[in-house]
Amino acid sequence: MNIRDLLNHKVQQAMLSAHIPFQHPPMVSPSKKPGFGDYQANGAMGAAKAMKTNPRELAGEIMRHLELDGIAEKVEIAGPGFINIHLAPEWLSQQLGKAADDTRLGIAPVAEPQTAVVDYSSPNLAKEMHVGHLRSTIIGDALARLLSFQGHQVIRQNHVGDWGTQFGMLIAELEEQLAENREATMALSDLEVFYQQAKRHFDEDPAFADKARDYVVKLQSGNNDVLALWEQFRSVSLDHSQEIYEKLNVTLRPEDVRGESFYNDDLAPLVAELEEKGLAVEDQGAKVVFLEELADKDGNPSPVIIQKQGGGYLYATTDLAALRFRAGELGANRLMYFIDARQSLHMQQVFTVARKAGFVGENVSLEHHAFGTMMGSDGKPFKTRSGGTVKLAELLDEAAERAAALVREKNTELSPEAMTEIGRKVGIGAVKYADLSKTRTNDYVFNWDAMLSFDGNTAPYLQYAYTRVRSIFRRAGVQPDSLSEAIQLVETEERALAIKLLQFSEALDQVARDAMPHLLCTYLYDLASLYMRFYEACPVLKDGVPAELRASRLRLCDLVSRTLAQGLELLGIEVMEQM
Repeated sequence: MNIRDLLNHKVQQAMLSAHIPFQHPPMVSPSKKPGFGDYQANGAMGAAKAMKTNPRELAGEIMRHLELDGIAEKVEIAGPGFINIHLAPEWLSQQLGKAADDTRLGIAPVAEPQTAVVDYSSPNLAKEMHVGHLRSTIIGDALARLLSFQGHQVIRQNHVGDWGTQFGMLIAELEEQLAENREATMALSDLEVFYQQAKRHFDEDPAFADKARDYVVKLQSGNNDVLALWEQFRSVSLDHSQEIYEKLNVTLRPEDVRGESFYNDDLAPLVAELEEKGLAVEDQGAKVVFLEELADKDGNPSPVIIQKQGGGYLYATTDLAALRFRAGELGANRLMYFIDARQSLHMQQVFTVARKAGFVGENVSLEHHAFGTMMGSDGKPFKTRSGGTVKLAELLDEAAERAAALVREKNTELSPEAMTEIGRKVGIGAVKYADLSKTRTNDYVFNWDAMLSFDGNTAPYLQYAYTRVRSIFRRAGVQPDSLSEAIQLVETEERALAIKLLQFSEALDQVARDAMPHLLCTYLYDLASLYMRFYEACPVLKDGVPAELRASRLRLCDLVSRTLAQGLELLGIEVMEQM
């Protein structure tokens, strides 16, 4: 059930019956202040301004045609023409009952599913994954999970950096280490160290540098021996990434990898096609598309180089080939890129060229969902104490260890195995939630104490809220699915909790539309906070609570726990029965 959609439809019908043109929206939203109803329809103001009439009178005309029998207990006009809608408690109880009986909590799959390609994570296989990959990986994964839950066809794409000049150096280094009877997995056990060794070798040994440059040419021309070495390097590096995805509870799988190398054969035809269409021209030996649409303040068009003077290709070329493949071969009508804000101009250029070249139709949505940077306490990008990049694997291990120590302080009765498992879920969840709960486009400061706190808008707080709700059923000796009594909304706290529960689908719709996971985090935190108020004001297991009211409140508790679990799962965060 989506209350806002239902009310929007009802108010829109009333507006049409009142002879208000269809282009004026009903503007229904949850009321921000108690006493102003549960929802407000504010469309009369905009419509009255366009129609040059009195907004309050127009609101009255809308109300005369508004059919909310059985849904609202009271509808009234406030101020200059707001329509306040007070929902009927009986209707709310019915909707809660339907949600409680449904494995999907009353959220129907979308009526018109889209095919959405979600591009995220995309590490460079030449180096180990570091904290700079975290935001793309977990924000993209949250959207992929959520869109799948809504019923869209989601195609995950991990556009890894697995091609280019640096691979000549790395393959040559791997070959030399294999010649010393080292296995590839051993030689590449620490990619960062391996890369540094190869770079030092390249800088200090001219013969090795020549060999590395020769291997780039051989790799790009398809030499079987060099390709076999490249495949070995790629395989071991992808295994490193996959270990981190599993640690992070991210849904990317090896079959989602489609790296830069995949598009190699399409680059020359793509450049030729852009030339045929008169979009790419030769400029100082390079092939360039000049975009008037993205001209600077002096009117100079924005240049997009798609082939270098020496014949080499650039990121723009590969990204155009990927985009064309996704729209054409994969049939996507929504392309979502989770790439940091520094790439904004690059993505604008790629999207503009793709549109002009006809690589995507007008019905395809091209979306760059940029994000800010994870900062250290010094206000600079997060680094190690020595100034190096922080390896993602090490960060996640430290999160699990810190969380396990915290859990040990709070619950000494847990077994060592349980402590480790809970520490993993709490630690990884804390790192992810600290990021996802911030507005995506903002930078944020990494702070262990804040993210692992059991107070405030954090993963540990929500995970603990879930375990507290589940513990009620253990104390009551009741299985939630054995309850079938009608849900009664007697107290104001019950009503507030009921409405928040029924707004879950509205929160998901907004996150899906704007690709802003922090909105789901805010919803879950608000839900947990309202539950705490409900629990304090409305006794559940105390003596003297009538059996029917007790069962009703237990059903509300069950809905809260299931909504928290479902919401956290969409964020890629695990819950546990005890902490």
